[in-house]
Order: sequence, then structure tokens, then C-alpha cells
Amino acid sequence: MTTVTIPKKSVAINPLKTSQPFGASLAFLGLKGTIPLFHGSQGCTAFAKVLLVRHFREAIPLATTAMNEVSTILGGEDNIEQAILTLVEKAKPEIIGLFTTALTETRGEDMEGILRVFRQRHPELDYLPIVFVSTPDYKGSMQDGFAAALEQIVATDYPPSQEGDRAKDNIASVITRPIVTILGSCLLSPGDIDEIKDIVEAFGFYPLVVPDISDSLDGHLEDEYNATACGGTTLEDLRRLCDSKYTLAIGESVRGAAEILKEKFGTNYEVFPRLSSLATVDQFIWRLSQLASQHCDRHFVNSSAVVPQKYSRQRRQLQDAMLDTHFYFGRKRVSLALEPDLLYQTSWLLHEMGAQIQAAVTTTKSPLLEKLPVDSVTIGDLGDFEEMAVGSDLLITNSHGKPIAQKLGIPFYPMGYPIFDRLGNGQRRSVGYRGAMEFLFEVGNIFLDREESGVH
Repeated sequence: MTTVTIPKKSVAINPLKTSQPFGASLAFLGLKGTIPLFHGSQGCTAFAKVLLVRHFREAIPLATTAMNEVSTILGGEDNIEQAILTLVEKAKPEIIGLFTTALTETRGEDMEGILRVFRQRHPELDYLPIVFVSTPDYKGSMQDGFAAALEQIVATDYPPSQEGDRAKDNIASVITRPIVTILGSCLLSPGDIDEIKDIVEAFGFYPLVVPDISDSLDGHLEDEYNATACGGTTLEDLRRLCDSKYTLAIGESVRGAAEILKEKFGTNYEVFPRLSSLATVDQFIWRLSQLASQHCDRHFVNSSAVVPQKYSRQRRQLQDAMLDTHFYFGRKRVSLALEPDLLYQTSWLLHEMGAQIQAAVTTTKSPLLEKLPVDSVTIGDLGDFEEMAVGSDLLITNSHGKPIAQKLGIPFYPMGYPIFDRLGNGQRRSVGYRGAMEFLFEVGNIFLDREESGVH
């Protein structure tokens, strides 16, 4: 069992983690027509916006209640009301994701009471879902905020379509296939979600992904400017959650959201803590095959539990990639500083390839931390990471760790949030047979280059 260590330092030195509001905003950006609304000062929103814009290189729609000195003392009720009314007038969102920051959490705003009074004052906006999440950024991390937002998204009861709205829907939006819900944690990139959707669709299902950042943050050109998230899980899809036959949760941190769906609709679920190794992808494929072969439900028309041929070939390709690259991974010392879900997935794949995990640093508590392939994991910062990573053959963390790699003279592989010194972050994938293969080749080439340069 891995020992979890929390350094007793007064301050963070070169912080590793990003905040809960950052994670919540990322989750809401996976809902079509949504605008994330930070209840706090303008600086809180600007911080998240800069990181997201630099990571995805896209226009990111975020809004703020713009708390100032006066409203901080007297209360932010008027700021919330004005912000929502302004967004309705200017951006016309389909959903508003409202979440707190350290400022408003410290003050102790009665958010439920504020929203209740707002609804009483503006019954004309009863059609508009306002999903509230408590996300104090003085505790937890991005992963906690993302998971908390997802739990509130699936727990919310969405109002039925207004009269006339259904007529506007394209006929292609009618779902004739059985629905399988995919809950993805913040370890998944837009490219990862695209890969998972392709796999699920290959078995004849409609993948209802919550949140679906593959449709909004994948990097594509729109015909016109959008003041809200330009793609993602639709409001109609959120209403369809009750019709889902099964829930596949990717990442331990979204287990709570899967349990909410189980309690709310009776939807059975399975949690896949990682999806980037031969065994774990095999398990995912096998589960889909079993779902497709169930005869108890007439909707599952694919009665044969046959795996599509392309995945048999991709599996053999991954096996070959593992054979080709394991010579370069063997006994390499790798240090990682990542969010818990991503740390678990990446460290186990490296361990299975023969690498040694020299140091593991993460941002927040998780039940996965005690199951890592390393003796000790530290909940700390990049200052701790720098001390522990001396002598490593590779560093894996976000772009803020690159100066550490340059200082120590160690190769660097960027992963997590934010990555601002690489292009194509919306398309990178590390899950599925193809994603695992791409990761092995990318990291394997780093080791190969180092050997050819004569550095061991």
C-alpha cells in the first residue's frame, strides 16, 4: 500500500494545482449553450480564462459577478442577479453554471437562499436551468471542482422543453439507439472523449457523454461567434439521462456522479479508474460487448457479443507497440506531478512497461493514491517535486514543470493542465488502444533520443 504524505509547509512553493472553480468551469464548458459564471472578483475569472485560453488556444466564454469591496462586505445578491440578467440578455444561454470562489465562500454567502429569491423575482426565467456548485478554491483542486460540478449537473432536474422548442430540433436529434451514459473525469482530453465515443458507437449505442468537451474544446472553426459553449452535451441530452441503460464512469473521481444517477434513475454503473492499458481497455470493450448481447431489453438489437474487427486490430497494434518500446522503458526512473486520476492512469501504464516511478506528487486526496505503483506519494507542490525528481530520466507534469526539467537537465513530457508550450492539446489522446499506443511512442521516442545522444 502506498504511503500518502502531506508536507507541513506554511506556503506552497511553485504551486502544482489549479483551483476548484477552474475545474468546475471546464466541466460546464462541456455543456452546449452554457456559460460558466464565477461568483467572485474579476481576478478569479481572469486567472481561469488565461489558463484555458493558453491550453486550448480557443476563445473561452466565462463570466463573473464582479464582486468589489462594497459587495464583499454587504453581500453579493445584487451582483448575482445582475450578472444572470445580463447574461440572459446578451448571451442567451441555455444553461448557467454558477459556482463560488474563495472570496464568496469565506464570506459565507447563502447561495441557496439567493437563488430562491431570484426565482421568486423572475418567474419568467423558470425555463433556464441554473446549476449551482460550491467550489472554494482554498481547498481541493481542479479534479474536486470538476467532480463537484458533474455531480450537480446530473443531480439537477431540468425543465421540459418550452412549447415550440421541440419543433426547432433537427430530426437527426431523435435517438433510436440504446443510450449509454459516459461520465468522464478531468483526466480525459477532448481527444480522449472522441476516442471513447467512437468505441461506444461501434457497438451500436448512443454515447451520452457528460460533460462532452470533445464537441466544444476540440479546436474547430465555427461559422459565427458564440458567447456560450459552442458544443457539448445538449440540454435535451441531459433530459435523456433517465433513459440511459447503463453508466460507464471513467475516473475514480466521478464515482459520486454515477451513484447519483443510480439513486435517481436506477441506472447501473461501472467505474473504470483508468483506460490506457491492454487489460483495462480489454475490460471496457468486454463490458460493451456484454451490454450489446443482453437479450432482456429489446433495444439491444446487437445480439452477438462480437467485438468489431477494427478493435481486434488496434489491440494487436498496441501489443506490437509494447514490444517495440519496452526496451527503452525498462528501469527508467520517471517522476510525475499530476491530478490523482491522471497520476493513477499514467503511473500504472509506465510501471507495466518496466519503468520505475521515482517520485509521485499530486494535488488532492483520492482513494486511488493508496493504490499507486510507488512506495510514497506526496500531496504537495512543484517545489516538493523538484526536490524528489533529482536523478530522474523523465519528468511528467504540466507546463509549469518545464523550468524544473531545464534546471535539472532532465527530459520533459507535458501532461495535465495547463499545457501552453505545445500545439494540439484538444486532439491529444491517451485512452483506448490507440491512445495508449500513441503515449508509448511519444515517451519511447524521448528515451530513444536520449540514448542516441549518449546520455544514460
